[in-house]
Amino acid sequence: MIQRLADELTAKYGKGWTKQQLFHCLKAAEVFPDEQIVYALRTQLSWTHIRKLIFIEDPIKREFYTEMCRTEGWSTRQLTDRIQSMLFERTAISKRPELTIQGDLERLRTEGKVSTDLAFRDPYVLDFLGLADTYSEHDLESAILSELERFIVELGTDFAFVARQKRIVIDNRDYYIDLLFYHRRLRCLVDNRN
Repeated sequence: MIQRLADELTAKYGKGWTKQQLFHCLKAAEVFPDEQIVYALRTQLSWTHIRKLIFIEDPIKREFYTEMCRTEGWSTRQLTDRIQSMLFERTAISKRPELTIQGDLERLRTEGKVSTDLAFRDPYVLDFLGLADTYSEHDLESAILSELERFIVELGTDFAFVARQKRIVIDNRDYYIDLLFYHRRLRCLVDNRN
């Protein structure tokens, strides 16, 4: 029946209506049964994004990737990279109760508010820096600076680089923050120890 429908749609509308494509459509309807959700997603994400998302079996994990993809404007390649690097499992939110996760994702969807549990990851994947097993703090700082754009993308799109070796004075003593970032949605400064 699916093959016959694929043949009829191809004859009427042209290429793109293969049997596999129709199975993807059925899977999407099964995963996103609410028509309003589908319409909202379709205006913000491409069909390629949706095809990646529908095969994430865990509904919480799927919702996490859907909302993060939508709010951070990930390309399909970025979405694939985030799924493969197990971003959900590395966020603090994944260790929270399901109700907490759903609440944070709902606030992100409706109000655009990012919780700290959604923003921070543990551990960060820093393989792209190309450092050996042992390295000095200076080597790490230099590698991060040389790959700053990729590093900030790994942190999340709301982070902005502020300063290197930022001097602060506490009780007349000088301290230096190696790397200082600003998180736009959380509206707070974040140092490299967080």
